[in-house]
Amino acid sequence: MTAITAVAAHLPDKRVPIEDLGAEFGLTTMQMRVFRRYHKLGEVRMDPGGSLLDLLRAAVAGLDALRGQERRVRYVLHARSFPVVVPYPFDPVRELCREFGLENASVLAVGHHACATGLLAVEAAGRLLEGDELALVLTGEKAFTADARMVPETTFFGEGAAACLVSAGGEGERVLSYAVEQRGEYDSEAASAGDALAFQQEYPDRLAETILAAVAKAGLRGVDEVDLILPHNVNVVGWQQVCRRLGYPLSRVVLENVGGYGHVFCADNFINYLTAERAGRLEPGAKYVMAAAGAGLGAVYCAMVLEHVPGHPSERKERP
Repeated sequence: MTAITAVAAHLPDKRVPIEDLGAEFGLTTMQMRVFRRYHKLGEVRMDPGGSLLDLLRAAVAGLDALRGQERRVRYVLHARSFPVVVPYPFDPVRELCREFGLENASVLAVGHHACATGLLAVEAAGRLLEGDELALVLTGEKAFTADARMVPETTFFGEGAAACLVSAGGEGERVLSYAVEQRGEYDSEAASAGDALAFQQEYPDRLAETILAAVAKAGLRGVDEVDLILPHNVNVVGWQQVCRRLGYPLSRVVLENVGGYGHVFCADNFINYLTAERAGRLEPGAKYVMAAAGAGLGAVYCAMVLEHVPGHPSERKERP
């Protein structure tokens, strides 16, 4: 059984109010009020002088469970929201492997699920691993282009990174199921204005349906047996809509990071895991859902059900 055996995250110290970002894009005062009051976005973290390697390095440096286990790491997977995250010929992930003694690992990029790719990477790692091998899954990107800084009328991206170790032995946060739905008709290069509106309208229903599919595959009777949802941090109103579709209490969705971090690409679910663990919101045996959606090369909805198993390396509580 696939398991996440340890998680660490890094968020830069610099706090940037969303009004500063809005000014760069020429947004009106009313548009910014909608972001702050309706979507509950407040600020993002940025490292203007840092590189993608700096972000990933800081996350991996906090992953204490990696120490002494480097030779067991068979794969390093970087989950990307965007197909290109650094200009050619830079290769920050291979440089990271050299720094942390992971030269023998196969380095892979995982993409095409946009901001839901982090969950895909965990699923892919579990399928690749054999025996006592480990995989290192990396998430996080630089907000270095206009498309990587804001989704109009939806969210602002923040910088940060998360790293997790994945095993095939079931020791750790056990993955009980994974569900995904892809809608290729919403490819951003081919979609019309009507398609974009349709995507926004059906988003809560599709994400809710994917969560229900994952819950059923995990053998649970319904969302009432889900103790917590660890979301992607696009905005709060989207999760209000999803919870209404599910009949699930919003108080059991970890949303406190939306206002302070913004949408940290594929790292949101793992950052929210650390927040929930630190706050004692994951009891032994708790069943919880990591859920995310992405748009770009079509629309993608992903959900993963996990079981919290205390006493493994992530209990050291590496924190963002």
